[in-house]
Amino acid sequence: MARYEQLRALVRASFSETTQRLVDDALAYADEFLADELRYDGSPLLDHAVAVARIAIEEIGLGRNSTVASILHDIVRLQHKRLPAAEFLAFMQRFRERFGDEAAGITVGLANISGLRLKDAKEQAENFRDLIVSYSEDPRVILIKLADRLEVMRSLAIFPPEKRRKKSWEAMNLYAQIAHKLGLYGIKSELEDLALKYLEPKDFEHISQKLEESADERRAFIAKFLVPIEAKLRTLGIRYHIKSRTKSIYSIWNKMRKQRVPFEGVYDIFALRIIIDCPPEQEKPLCWTVYSVVTDFYTPNTNRMRDWISIPKSNGYESLHATVSAEGRWVEVQIRTERMDAVAERGIAAHWRYKGVQQGAQTSEQWLGRLREALEETTHSLAQRFDAKPASGEIFVFTPNGDLRKLPEGACVLDFAFDIHSNLGASCTGGKINNRSASIREVLHNGDIVEILTQKNQTPKADWLSFVTTSKAKNRIKAFLREEQAKHTRLGREELERKLKNWKLALSVDEAVSYLAKYYKLRLGTEVYALIATNKLDFQTIKELLTRHLSGEAELERQRAAAEQERQKAAERADRAAGRQERPSTDALVIDDDISKIQYKLARCCNPIKGDEVFGFVTINAGITIHRTDCPNAKRMRENYPYRVIEARWRQNSEGAFRVTLRIVAADTTGMANHITEVISRELRLNIRSIHFAAGSGGILSGTIDVEVPSAVAVDALIHSILRIKGVQRAFRMN
Repeated sequence: MARYEQLRALVRASFSETTQRLVDDALAYADEFLADELRYDGSPLLDHAVAVARIAIEEIGLGRNSTVASILHDIVRLQHKRLPAAEFLAFMQRFRERFGDEAAGITVGLANISGLRLKDAKEQAENFRDLIVSYSEDPRVILIKLADRLEVMRSLAIFPPEKRRKKSWEAMNLYAQIAHKLGLYGIKSELEDLALKYLEPKDFEHISQKLEESADERRAFIAKFLVPIEAKLRTLGIRYHIKSRTKSIYSIWNKMRKQRVPFEGVYDIFALRIIIDCPPEQEKPLCWTVYSVVTDFYTPNTNRMRDWISIPKSNGYESLHATVSAEGRWVEVQIRTERMDAVAERGIAAHWRYKGVQQGAQTSEQWLGRLREALEETTHSLAQRFDAKPASGEIFVFTPNGDLRKLPEGACVLDFAFDIHSNLGASCTGGKINNRSASIREVLHNGDIVEILTQKNQTPKADWLSFVTTSKAKNRIKAFLREEQAKHTRLGREELERKLKNWKLALSVDEAVSYLAKYYKLRLGTEVYALIATNKLDFQTIKELLTRHLSGEAELERQRAAAEQERQKAAERADRAAGRQERPSTDALVIDDDISKIQYKLARCCNPIKGDEVFGFVTINAGITIHRTDCPNAKRMRENYPYRVIEARWRQNSEGAFRVTLRIVAADTTGMANHITEVISRELRLNIRSIHFAAGSGGILSGTIDVEVPSAVAVDALIHSILRIKGVQRAFRMN
């Protein structure tokens, strides 16, 4: 324990006695558990955990549970990796009982991140950053992970060369970027500088040497530059202090690389910050006074002047930036008050803006933004103040070789296959999720490792569209189905042409297909070709149908059925004329209001309602459908299938609710849609089921409205009432 006295002293100075006892218990537990665990240089692994805890307290300002979690995180990481799931859960239960739920939750989050197999790929860096954040349900997880990586980078010299490069890449491209978004600029800059030291050692050494060589000259230049400014500020009685900031080595290197200039070509190696101590009501005038003082002595570059005092940045940043010329070099001077500087230093003014809000979810950047706002106020009760899980509507899934793919929540194995490659998706038969067999429908979760299984004879199916979620998968499946349909059309037509030639029937292929489509009630001829190509329509049946059609036998059957139908109608009319009691024939159907108990339904093509003249049509699979006599399909059904047409009528005393769709065209005046709905619902007391209006050209408003009516008579009254509204030009029933 004496080895870690510095940490214990820091805890005594920062926390209560209760916390001190808990930290001592954690140190004793870790010392015993990690006794045989060493780092690459032979030092105890616990040295790393203790150093992380010190960074968490001193440099980030975290509290008791974070300190305990920092000390113990390597224990949970090792157990997570070594133990089977059931044993690990039992271990964590004992851990919770000893150190509490919060410390346990933080350590598990850290173990999850440590278990990620990060691949060095620039194009995947953003996805990895989002994945790291998605594992951080407790915001302290991400902060301790930054402390952990900072300690690793500070100790990187003890690691093997291949580890140095990998960890440096991660530090620069992943962790430094997260620190930047949190406004933790000191950690960000140190991570970048340390990473550059190992990734580009020659460049790092060159810039370090140049900075060291020019340090004295820089200090002398700054002192000389400030002499007249400070004298004037003292004369004016302004209270202030000055900070100077030297650009980080990484920032200088990045600018040299992007602008393709040598070290001497980077002009903003340093910036000066004049910070004024004044009450809030004097902030703006005093900032402008100081700006005037600076520009009185040095010539400003007006193109590089930035005024974020009159109009602060959207993230709250306030400051005046002036770039002035002195002795042939440009100097940036930032002018702000103590309050403005405190706000900026706490990270509100990160050079990053929130993305648009997603409905019902937060992007990882929004989540980090909220965490940063919490950091401005306190760091000791983050978990209590921050209860939003980073639910961005996205998941991150690995391929077996470590590539990361970003998919929407709810994506399944098949979505993943199509995301990798269209051919892989088309031939997918299932997969393995974390080495467990899974169907193509199984939904994926964050961090899953997915392997796709395929078969050569597998092809996309239409029902796949019902469970895939990504547009890529849907578009590829639809494209394949279209290609299959075109292939079936070609094959089916070629086969039918051959058969017609062999049968020597006096019939063109188009005539044959037209007749077959009518007979089987198919909308398109291509559907006939598809049935033929897939062997769902046998040629013996086709030959019999076409032969009967050409001989006139089928037509004769239709004519006889039609004549019988007309005979029954004539007999019924004669009965009514003679005043005999109305009675339905044996084939007649009386439509009651309770249609759910009878095997018939109202046709959607014409939407009949009580009062319309109707007939019944016997379908093959759906029982009897009721159509209006003026239905667009009535003529075809009566001519082609008279033997399936039956008489139908409404029961006189039946009651019910029928939906009717009206088309309305009116002048596009204020409140027109409201006038129409008031007439329907208030005056006529009818129920509106849906309404859609859109403004067109020439000041015309048009649209449709679905209304429930008791009968056709009510429709006539409804149309009449709507036409009486001023500005309505047309109103008519659409079905």
